[in-house]
Amino acid sequence: MLASSASPRPSSSGPAAAASPSSIPDYTALAERALDGWRRWNADWPVPRFHETGVAFLTYGPMQPGSFEHDSFTLLARRGHRVERLDAAAIAARFPAYRPGAFTDGYFHHEGGWAESGTTVAHLVAEAIAAGVTLLGDHPARRIVDDGAVVGSRVVTADAIAVCAGAWTPLLAPELAADLRAVGQPVFHLRPADPAAFSASRFPVFGADISRTGYYGFPSQHDGIVKIANHGTGIHLAADAPRHTTAAQEAALRDFLRDAFPALAAAPIAARRLCVYCDTRDADFWVDRHPHRPSLTVATGGSGHAFKFAPVIGAIIADTVLGIPHPLTHKFRWRPGLDTWRGDAARSS
Repeated sequence: MLASSASPRPSSSGPAAAASPSSIPDYTALAERALDGWRRWNADWPVPRFHETGVAFLTYGPMQPGSFEHDSFTLLARRGHRVERLDAAAIAARFPAYRPGAFTDGYFHHEGGWAESGTTVAHLVAEAIAAGVTLLGDHPARRIVDDGAVVGSRVVTADAIAVCAGAWTPLLAPELAADLRAVGQPVFHLRPADPAAFSASRFPVFGADISRTGYYGFPSQHDGIVKIANHGTGIHLAADAPRHTTAAQEAALRDFLRDAFPALAAAPIAARRLCVYCDTRDADFWVDRHPHRPSLTVATGGSGHAFKFAPVIGAIIADTVLGIPHPLTHKFRWRPGLDTWRGDAARSS
């Protein structure tokens, strides 16, 4: 979900919310910049990859101060976003695939939507190659050394190195193993009998009382598939572990569907996988130079809210490599040894 909400996350890769009250304005401002970036990419690219269909964040009961939905709605309205409060009657009239009465409050954010993550990355790779970047895609980096990296069977030397390896980061920077963890979140692709009932106009990107259930999803695509995933505790994994969902995760999905979207309750699952987050202890990005190796920058810690920031995060990483401060330097700093793990405000536990 690419909602520029108070959440650090939502795309066709995921959702989320701020790690703490102080984080919410920072991430909202960053998401607003990212939203402008997605619109620029749409204008520049032959085929738009961001679909501004709106996003619904709904709740089982009344939105309460201190909850993700209430505080996001309040902040977005204060910042001038087009957010519309929805009661049970409005939800039933607007979104017929929802079981009437399942959700009774929430809001619709008109300035959100979803992005085609795979095709976006492919397009950016093509642009990089056209700009003269050399990619060694078939030769994974195996370890970082003082003057570069071991890539395949050779050392590639470099004046500066940026590790942007997501959940695999601890394999290249093992000193961060205690401060980063890989968490697998289940993703399901469902094939409804009537895909039209789940088109974007009637079934936009949603968060279904997400801080309690973890469930979010996307409208039907050109192939009729509806994608629903969970943003919650997930399964702790080794960075290079297989990415398979469990029977318990599938059973939990079916229970949720029976309650929320009856027409999907028995829909065949066309595909299933784990989406692997790289969590930091405080759910903020980790983008900083290594304190003892100034030529090495680590950019990781998406914590389930990375992809929607694609248009802006590259500049932050580049500034960090060059030693140029940015407004979020203090938040994304190198910070080992925090005491606890905590998710963002939208992440169910």
